[in-house]
Amino acid sequence: MPTETQYTQLRERISGLSGVIMIIGDVDTGKTSLARKLIADAVAADRSVAFVDADIAASTVGPAGCVGLRVVTSTADLDTLSQPDDLRFVGAVEPGGVVLPHVVAVAALVDIARERADLVIVDTTGVISGVVGQTLKYHIAELTKPAMVVAIERGSDLDPVVAMLRRFLSVRIAEIDPPGDLIPMSPVERQLARAAAFHHDLGDDPPRWRVQTTVFAPTLPLGFDVSRLDGMLVGVQDELGRCLGLGVLEHSDGAVRVATRHGEQMRGLRLGSIRVDLETFATSRVRLRELIFGV
Repeated sequence: MPTETQYTQLRERISGLSGVIMIIGDVDTGKTSLARKLIADAVAADRSVAFVDADIAASTVGPAGCVGLRVVTSTADLDTLSQPDDLRFVGAVEPGGVVLPHVVAVAALVDIARERADLVIVDTTGVISGVVGQTLKYHIAELTKPAMVVAIERGSDLDPVVAMLRRFLSVRIAEIDPPGDLIPMSPVERQLARAAAFHHDLGDDPPRWRVQTTVFAPTLPLGFDVSRLDGMLVGVQDELGRCLGLGVLEHSDGAVRVATRHGEQMRGLRLGSIRVDLETFATSRVRLRELIFGV
């Protein structure tokens, strides 16, 4: 966490605000820990609060590859923060190539959260640099119109994003330090944590459901080789376009099946941008345009 003085000042600034508080920072800077503390303080002050978890690589609310919404009405809800009240599928664990669906997912859930709470805490992905990081943060801020952005700064990595948000959107920024005792995860630890997250949502030997090629979004072109779908991550959608959870496609004997625990209410499938090995739950990135069109 930031220093006690920094946090006390931040809490005092937020106590008089309603609307969206957006948290930005690099990976391993304590964004989620800060979000939980802000939520706990808001609930203790008898405020209605919602958490929109947009960190698709290390999700707290719902499965990886999704943006999740959790409405928190009591301190007990903090113990079940992982159980989403609503989900939107993005289908990737890195925002490169999926900035549009990522931004749309966040904006949609923030709109829902505003109707159910007066304070909305938005946690964001740790991608903060380059065109992807800056574009993602800019458009999330543009659409959600945060009352304040909390920037957890480690060195000068966030300077371009902070300057951009101030210059073009006139966003109020609170700059704080990351926890001094935080131990960053290694790349191997991060991969193992991601595999464990997919394993948790998909489960061991999930039921298989045969599906037709007409249930997919994006729509598959005429003559598409369905064998190319093998191993693809999908979002299992209901009739209202909400994501129920994850599934993985399997192809055998000319048929396509989806391995998922959410088949009973399934009305359609959204194609993701990664493959998942159902034995190891390791992932590999796929370009959706290349998958569908071969280019």
